[in-house]
Amino acid sequence: MTTFAPAPTERYLLAPDLVADPYGHLDALRESDPVQWSPLHHAWLVTGYDEVMRCLRDRAVSADRVRPLMDAVPQGAREDAERAFSILSRWMVFNDPPQHRRLRQVFQEAFAARAVARYSTFTEKVTRAVLTRKAAPGRSGDLMADVAKPLPALVFARWLGIPPTDGPSFWYWNARVADLVLGTAQEESEYRASLQALVSLEDYLGALVERRRAEPGDDLISQVLAEGRVGDTVSEQEFVGMLTQMAFAGGETTSNLIANTVLALHTRPDQLAAVRAEPDLAQGAVEETLRLDGPSKMSIRTAAQDLQLGGHTLRAGDRIFLVTAAANRDPARFPDPGRFDVTRGGATHLGFGFGAHFCIGAALARLVAVCAVRTLVCERPGLALADPARLSWQPSLLNRSLTALPVHY
Repeated sequence: MTTFAPAPTERYLLAPDLVADPYGHLDALRESDPVQWSPLHHAWLVTGYDEVMRCLRDRAVSADRVRPLMDAVPQGAREDAERAFSILSRWMVFNDPPQHRRLRQVFQEAFAARAVARYSTFTEKVTRAVLTRKAAPGRSGDLMADVAKPLPALVFARWLGIPPTDGPSFWYWNARVADLVLGTAQEESEYRASLQALVSLEDYLGALVERRRAEPGDDLISQVLAEGRVGDTVSEQEFVGMLTQMAFAGGETTSNLIANTVLALHTRPDQLAAVRAEPDLAQGAVEETLRLDGPSKMSIRTAAQDLQLGGHTLRAGDRIFLVTAAANRDPARFPDPGRFDVTRGGATHLGFGFGAHFCIGAALARLVAVCAVRTLVCERPGLALADPARLSWQPSLLNRSLTALPVHY
């Protein structure tokens, strides 16, 4: 019979100390019981690796969470919400198989590692240009604002085919959509701005699809249109709706992955030295960050029907938090799980999910993050954290995001 440690005191996961460092509490939850009901969050907290994997594979666990997002919108903003939530309902991350598979297949070729590799030279060129402009040796700055945010934005905009002159509006809309999807919009005015931004983003991308159909380019939209699936296996409305997901998902995750990896290395001199001595280990550094302190802490699911998990009965309609930040530190799966080791191999981390919902943009995110980390580590040997003891993190259940990363270049 399995025995567990005593259950820790129930804590709100957005308490300031847990936003700053959630891992001790998450470890305690997993050790006490990897599946437990949280009255405070009205959700099951699933923190064990095997249990999270079971949920990611089980069709009784649904990814459809548009309704809970809708329920969170203040009453006064509901009139703006109908079209916005219709758009969200077309995001593949909010759909279950077989619908999810049908939507995803439209992008499968464009996101394959071999297709993404075509952007490696462009990514290296843009990385050096950003560092030359924003991270000149000898100056001080915020690595989040100087490098981690603009670099993925430039690469993703080029990949999607966004003209440079449209960049400011495009990234403003993305930031507001992130407020909605990640739950950081609180006031009615913030919800209204986010809902309108999602509608504006869809209008813009719909017009861009028409432009690329008439004048194809070397970008994602043109490639997918050329494959002939739009209008066949998916409608144009579904395609444009999914493009709003691509636009939102690309920059945020990769920005946080870059910043978190730089922080991890510069607080561990031995690992930093290892990457400097062998630059290809930048890949290992990025993978270890995804496992140990990645940009995503959890994903939210719903029980589509009753199921048994870890000795508990989860009822249809119950909300489920798949806490990958805890599962990725499960000692039953990862030896010495609290150690950051750029040479670690073995078990698969869940930093990009798993199975049907494995992050479709993982290859592109890895390309950009590895290039940024390798270049910063190897070409900016004087880079140092300005004040690592005073870092702050965005309050989010889902994301692990620094508010800033002050450095000396």
